[in-house]
Amino acid sequence: MVTLRSLLADDALELRLLVAGPPGALDEPVAWVHNTELPDPSRYLRPRELVLTNGLWDDRTTAAAFVAAVGRAEASGIVFGRRPERPATPDELIDACAQAAMPLLEISAAVPFTAVSQAVAARYTEERQDALVGMVRRGEALATAISHGAGASGVLQVLRRDHELPLAVIDRMGRPLALAGADLDAGHLRAVAAGLARRPPPLELDLGAAGKAALYLVGAVGEADAALVCLRPVGELTRLERDALEQAARFLSLEVAKKQAMQAIEQRFAGELLEMVLSGGSRAAEVPGRLRAFGVDAEGPLAVWALAFTGADATLPGLAEAAGDFFASAGVPVVAAGGSQDVVAVLSWRRGEDDSVPLAERLVSAVADRFPGRRPVVGLGGVVHGLEGLRESLVRSREACRTLRRGRAGRAVQTFAELGAHRLLLSMQDAAALRTLADGVLAPLRDHDAGRGGELESTLRAFLDHDGHWSATAEALHVHVNTLRNRLAKVTELTGRDVTRTADRVDLFLALQASDME
Repeated sequence: MVTLRSLLADDALELRLLVAGPPGALDEPVAWVHNTELPDPSRYLRPRELVLTNGLWDDRTTAAAFVAAVGRAEASGIVFGRRPERPATPDELIDACAQAAMPLLEISAAVPFTAVSQAVAARYTEERQDALVGMVRRGEALATAISHGAGASGVLQVLRRDHELPLAVIDRMGRPLALAGADLDAGHLRAVAAGLARRPPPLELDLGAAGKAALYLVGAVGEADAALVCLRPVGELTRLERDALEQAARFLSLEVAKKQAMQAIEQRFAGELLEMVLSGGSRAAEVPGRLRAFGVDAEGPLAVWALAFTGADATLPGLAEAAGDFFASAGVPVVAAGGSQDVVAVLSWRRGEDDSVPLAERLVSAVADRFPGRRPVVGLGGVVHGLEGLRESLVRSREACRTLRRGRAGRAVQTFAELGAHRLLLSMQDAAALRTLADGVLAPLRDHDAGRGGELESTLRAFLDHDGHWSATAEALHVHVNTLRNRLAKVTELTGRDVTRTADRVDLFLALQASDME
């Protein structure tokens, strides 16, 4: 960087300081040099340029006016060149610069202005060459770190060889992929994740007590998947530091792309495993090998959990990874596979059965922190020994999870054993059988409601939810009891099942439950 102090230190230029200007002015960067004899050169000057002049403007303007014009252009200072006709810098120029706090230097009459221009050009050329060489060298080091499997931590180590900056790599789920000199708590991680979720993501974030942080986006394909976070405001970073951070972010994109590809392979592998468990048959023999590939002991006790969100979106991108991260931190080998309705986790379970619910509650808390504003629920299918009963445990966990998703705010963890016996019976049926049961009973009601805008199915659900109490059902539906009786009479007419008879009530109840399980 070229500064007034560095130019003064060059003996070949024979410069002498007359006015130092405000504190720090001598150490500010000089953008370039500008030779002028115009009485008002402000229109032609750029900020931080150094003005070179012989004072030939003094017959057209005053020194004070000239200095004021230079100040308006935010120049870095003035160099006055002595000449035979004026062997000393005019006192009025010195006074004007002192009053305006404008740095003033004097150059010997034996040294031409071109020497100053050449010195500045040479230094900037040298800096650009050094920056280019540094970028090439750093690029080779980054490529080596990536190719040797050093990952994001290796990238940060390369960066910090040249720049002592507090750095972190944080993905869009708020997970720290690497830290180097940065002290970030859970709130900071959530703030970065929230920033990456914005469109477009910000280039600077306020992290509260940690101060402002510059974000350099890391994208594998299209959107930002992570950010290289520097705990410094963008304005405090030098050009070289910004260039280095941008270069590192591009290399981190390669690392993130590699990680995403590996995760996609693992998810496909895990998804195939669940299909094998559910379908059974000839491919069931492959299940033990698949489990062992994930570190799960196929011969030991196994548990199956199903995780999902309440509301419209049962799952979101990253939910399976969040579950996997949780179990890894808890020291539990797991296969976590994501689907459209839930994430299923098959665990090696070496703990007591009573430990399931507390650990599941911790999982819910961890996922809720990772996905602010969402309510996760977990269904537990129970513990089985070896592969025997694995399919049943899988089906049970999903049904327990599905029940929680339909429930209102309340419990977030539930075991299948806590559900009614009818759930067990229905859960063992395939989708075709459930559809046949539901359609066989409910189709006439749905056709009637669709054609006439009726509410027979919702009325039936409310009646059964209120255990057949007429007045409580009517109050919940905000209708008269006679209106309720007329609707349920129509239900009996269309379905052939009388809601006042226990056997017919059971048929209607199972049909509704089967419909919900499709």
